[in-house]
Amino acid sequence: METRLLVLENAQQRLRLVPELGGGIASWDWKPAAGEQALLRAWDGVSDDRYTLACFPLLPWSNRITQGGFAHHGVHHPIRNNRHGEPYPIHGDGWLQPWHVLESDGGSAVLGLSSRRFDGNPYEYDAEQGFELLPEGLRVSLKVTHRGRTALPYGLGLHPYFVCNSSTRLQARSSGVWLSGEDAIPITYSTGLPVGWDFNEPAAVCGGGLIDNCFSGWDGVMRVAYPDSGLGVLMRVAPVSGYSLLYRPAGGGFFCFEPISHPIDAFHVKAKPGLVSLRNGESLRMLVSFSVSVFG
Repeated sequence: METRLLVLENAQQRLRLVPELGGGIASWDWKPAAGEQALLRAWDGVSDDRYTLACFPLLPWSNRITQGGFAHHGVHHPIRNNRHGEPYPIHGDGWLQPWHVLESDGGSAVLGLSSRRFDGNPYEYDAEQGFELLPEGLRVSLKVTHRGRTALPYGLGLHPYFVCNSSTRLQARSSGVWLSGEDAIPITYSTGLPVGWDFNEPAAVCGGGLIDNCFSGWDGVMRVAYPDSGLGVLMRVAPVSGYSLLYRPAGGGFFCFEPISHPIDAFHVKAKPGLVSLRNGESLRMLVSFSVSVFG
């Protein structure tokens, strides 16, 4: 498909945005003297499947919702399934709508979305994504403002696809994990991490079996090292929710480490952990920074 790209660039890096495809990132490349290195898996430039992008925003909620929707203040709000092959609605609806360029100056940009009950969803909101190239990396900001008459629970997240190979190492703190059934919905919580799932110390992340689970105890800092290219990426998120989601396909080649504000299906967990009830005009924000280091 033909889609206009918005390119941000400085001496160290190049970021390509694809606003029409859910306000997503098409690619993010570092430019050392030896040649460009992909830090996020690049979009192929053809598919309109957002799962082929380098990154996309998660709002007004993250991951899956069961039971056909959720209840809030005694009112049931139905949510339709939104992805072929998925038994539950997933990742909100911002990623499924075209965003618009509000500002751009070559090194930074702001994308906007005005969503009003998309696909029958109850949510009415305005959203902004900010992208800023810094000398040491990239800063992404998310903001969602509720525009509906009655309050609704909101969540935020980011879905970056990091490249990886056998030498790639991931480090991120966790104190436990929600284990799931075959449909990826949590069924139990464990403080014992399965073999190959402990990244409290740097560990190989590419290869191995499927991981598609939410972890607790995250301190908002993630490190990924690429010894073969001499690069490292430090990701920080604010505010710190304590939750992260790791998606690692069995086939390898990439992994997703998602900063999220709430666990999977928090709508049906007591006290709705991490979700924030917003009234008309109230906002929820997230700031994610990616700092690149050169070593070796």
